[in-house]
Amino acid sequence: MSDIFFYHLTEHTLEQSLPGLLEKCLDRDWRACVQFGSRERLELFDALLWTWRDESFLPHSAVRDGRETRHPIFLTGEADNPNNAVVRFMVDGAEPPSLEPYTRGIYIFDGHDAEAVAQARERWKLEKAAGHEITYWQQNARGGWERKA
Repeated sequence: MSDIFFYHLTEHTLEQSLPGLLEKCLDRDWRACVQFGSRERLELFDALLWTWRDESFLPHSAVRDGRETRHPIFLTGEADNPNNAVVRFMVDGAEPPSLEPYTRGIYIFDGHDAEAVAQARERWKLEKAAGHEITYWQQNARGGWERKA
């Protein structure tokens, strides 16, 4: 079974938070796949990850750019996993594929969006019923993460 993490955004946006989580994956030599709920958001993050810090970038590829297997981070709107990621992120309400093949599945949701919170609660129930180990993290006032459950 996979470990499933829920990250509850309360202080910072997804644009401010996701790059740091992806950087932690790279620090551990984990390949990651990020599944978006819309093509527009995927394209926004495709640009953002190349420029997210002045002194560095996050190497990645996006769906259909021809380099899907070479980069440690892959951005998609589908259930694919061409870079053999061990961590799968679901953002913006993306419906995940089976998370069984992954070491870790991560749902990130906006705590200021009632629909996103309701959807996260429903996913929690489904993942728990599937037998996954669930962990819940909430942002603190500084934008760091505190384990709550």
